[in-house]
Amino acid sequence: MTYTLQSLAAEQESLHLPRFDYEIAWRLGCLMQEAARGLPAAITVAHGTDVVFALLMPGATCDNTDWAARKRAVAHRFHRSSLAMRLEAEAQGYDFNARFLLPPTDFIASGGGVPLILKGGTLIGTIGVSGLPDVEDHRLAVTAIRQLLA
Repeated sequence: MTYTLQSLAAEQESLHLPRFDYEIAWRLGCLMQEAARGLPAAITVAHGTDVVFALLMPGATCDNTDWAARKRAVAHRFHRSSLAMRLEAEAQGYDFNARFLLPPTDFIASGGGVPLILKGGTLIGTIGVSGLPDVEDHRLAVTAIRQLLA
């Protein structure tokens, strides 16, 4: 699947959660862990800014954990996926970090950061995934949210 800004906006609208708490954060993390078997991914789920679920799959490193946190920071700040922010920066021809005066040590516009939004539009948490190609990081998070909502 090729992502566009329009498809990502529609996807995000379809992923609003009826509720979100630590138990749901844990379930999301476990869904991603199961889907990532055999893949070198770092997986994190935060409620607000509190990380509730964090793990490194075999082959992932602490660098992946750092990347996941930077992607989550983008999703938290902009209430949009870090993949959408990367695609927007590429389409409009700007350097993401320079435009928003964000330190690259804390923020990265690369797929894998996904906002968790309640029905009604309130940001309640974020998912961060790193270790796979960024589109696959994004897809892993979104697939888990869809499974949770099913």
